Amino acid sequence: MHVTENPTTLTRQPIDVAALSRAESEDGALCVFTGVVRNHNDGKAVLYLEYEGYEEMVVSIFDEIAEETRKRFGVTRVAIVHRLGRMEIGETSVAVAVSSPHRKEAFEACRFAIDTLKHKAPIWKKEFYADGSSWLEGPGGCAHP
Repeated sequence: MHVTENPTTLTRQPIDVAALSRAESEDGALCVFTGVVRNHNDGKAVLYLEYEGYEEMVVSIFDEIAEETRKRFGVTRVAIVHRLGRMEIGETSVAVAVSSPHRKEAFEACRFAIDTLKHKAPIWKKEFYADGSSWLEGPGGCAHP
């Protein structure tokens, strides 16, 4: 995946966290959040999962989140990447990277960006178990369409 100045994108390929994890030369802080597929949820063993998204809307929402994050916290760079499709246990499903002159703003901005993404982005997760599967709530508590 090619990294742009402030990448916000969806991908069906593995996320290259190292490529997103760079600070600008004037920055002294880099905060990176990666969400990974875990092997359990609500007492059930998860075999793998799939993400679907309303692709036409997601990237513009990511761009809005990145812009709001930069303005609100005064950070230099915000990168947001979410993966769609099937993912195995341990794979990275989402990554947010924020660089800033100082650590406080980087930490706060990174948390704001991932929390806002989870609330606003039309992305849904389906978990697969030995005895079936289920869609989990999407943004703002919305069910899979």
